[in-house]
Amino acid sequence: MSMEQAIAAQKTSPKKIIVDFYTDWNTACKEMDKETFLHPEILKYLNDKFYMVKFNAEGSETVNMYDRVFKNPEFQVKSKGKNGMHQFAKFMNINAYPTLIFLDENLQPITNLMGKFTPKELEPYLSMIANNQYKNIKTRDQWENYQKKFKSKIKE
Repeated sequence: MSMEQAIAAQKTSPKKIIVDFYTDWNTACKEMDKETFLHPEILKYLNDKFYMVKFNAEGSETVNMYDRVFKNPEFQVKSKGKNGMHQFAKFMNINAYPTLIFLDENLQPITNLMGKFTPKELEPYLSMIANNQYKNIKTRDQWENYQKKFKSKIKE
């Protein structure tokens, strides 16, 4: 779904949004698409609890958000290679691909995850954020304790 579609859907049925900032040329982004996001447990979680936005950080999409219009003035249609970074990606402080940004029901950032995650690595974050448990985790010790108690549904 696009950012515009997620914002519109949120108005009728509020959910948190995950924005997957990717590029066409990045191997880790492609691996996450195939291995992580298509894992049955992760896919179910994403569909049930979140609006999932795929956002090409070097693409041409226009985003209207936060009373601003974000574009990619450097975008050029190319068959291969890199394009300039989109204004929305810059605004969200993206500096690695892939990066997942979690937004609450009011479009306020919760956290970001940079780099490639396996299904088993991503699952505790999805659960913690979907269930608002992130509001109670303020320290590294609390996060480590959460991870120890977390019961994964993913069999390796």
